Formats: sequence, C-alpha cells, structure tokens
Amino acid sequence: MSDAPATISLSELQEHLRSPPFHQLFDLSCVRFDRDAGELEILMRYTPSVERSAGTRQYHGGPIASLIDIAGDYALWAMLGYGVPTINLRIDYLRPAAGTDLKAVARVRRAGRTVGVVDIDVIDDQGRVIAIGRGCYGTKPG
Repeated sequence: MSDAPATISLSELQEHLRSPPFHQLFDLSCVRFDRDAGELEILMRYTPSVERSAGTRQYHGGPIASLIDIAGDYALWAMLGYGVPTINLRIDYLRPAAGTDLKAVARVRRAGRTVGVVDIDVIDDQGRVIAIGRGCYGTKPG
C-alpha cells in the first residue's frame, strides 16, 4: 500500500463507476464510502436487463456477481487511490432477488502490498442478505 494514497471524492468515484461500457449495463451508483474504514456501498437499481428470464423480475446471478466484484474493486480503489485487478472471487447466493434494488456493502479486510481482500454483502430493499462474496485483488501498482 502506498504511503500517501490519493484521495478521491464521492463524485469522482461515481464518475469512474459509470464510465466503463460494462458498468453501463446496470444502473449503479455509489451511495457511501468511508476511505479510512475501507467501506463502500453501491446501489444497483432493478431494471428488466438483470432478469434471468423475461418477465420474472428475478435477478440473474451474473449481475449480482458483477455487483459484488465491482463493489470489492471500488472499495479498494477508494482506499488506495487506484483501480485493482480481480485475482479471485467467491460468491454464495443465499436467496433469490426479485423486483428489488440491491445494495452491495463492501468492507476491506486487508489492503496489503500485493493482495487485498474484501468481503461484500448484497442486501435487498427489505434488508435481507441475498448473497455474500469475498474478492481478492492485486494491489501492487503498475
């Protein structure tokens, strides 16, 4: 980890979150981050594009997995001041999500010199945990 990580504002983080073409498939917004605590929350609003089957309003697992990975990456980015590549991602789907917005709550567990570990909970509008994930990311700049 760098001795003096660059600071990033919520609006800058939001701009970065919305710019990749893949992210534009989803309605994502960063609603909170605390750089010092290594915590970040990203909201994914429900749209028909996330459905596993047309008209079911039930989320496909892919958008949930993407939300988990993106939240883990951006939690480290907010802390370190630069984007990081995913090394490994584990996801446990606990219940289906249908017709609800989802919030990913990411907590950096370790931001080491070469590897960062982030735990991510995905929560629905009713406060139920839909999925949990853990991402490992490469933190070595360059």
